[in-house]
Amino acid sequence: MTYAPVIETQTDVERAWRTLMRPLGWTRTSTWLMFVGPDRRPFPPLTEIDDCAGPPPGDIARQLGALLAHLRADSLPGVRVAFLRSRPGLGGIEDDDRAWAAALYAAARTAGMPAEVVHLATDEDVVAVPMDEAALPVTT
Repeated sequence: MTYAPVIETQTDVERAWRTLMRPLGWTRTSTWLMFVGPDRRPFPPLTEIDDCAGPPPGDIARQLGALLAHLRADSLPGVRVAFLRSRPGLGGIEDDDRAWAAALYAAARTAGMPAEVVHLATDEDVVAVPMDEAALPVTT
């Protein structure tokens, strides 16, 4: 049976990520996308983007935003996205995690796709990275 929780609140999103990311313990850094349909249920599969160590590339918000916009227009109308960054290590949210969260929020804005609160999974825990904790990019 496929895991298909109803996702209506930020608590529901966090609970889903905690379930989907078990057992914790990472050998590499990735970004995960979970699409949530108009029925408030995620649909499989999760999408994993590998090689996300370090700060995000400068154009990631634009590139990912364009991809999300394409998906929204062609095959995922009415869908929202939930992002999670997974990485090895212990402790709380680090600067690179904040920068990735900011880029992911920006990608969703670029796509015009609603986004859930970004989450971080480390070897120790799954935590929210709300927009006000993200290192929002400075525009010139």
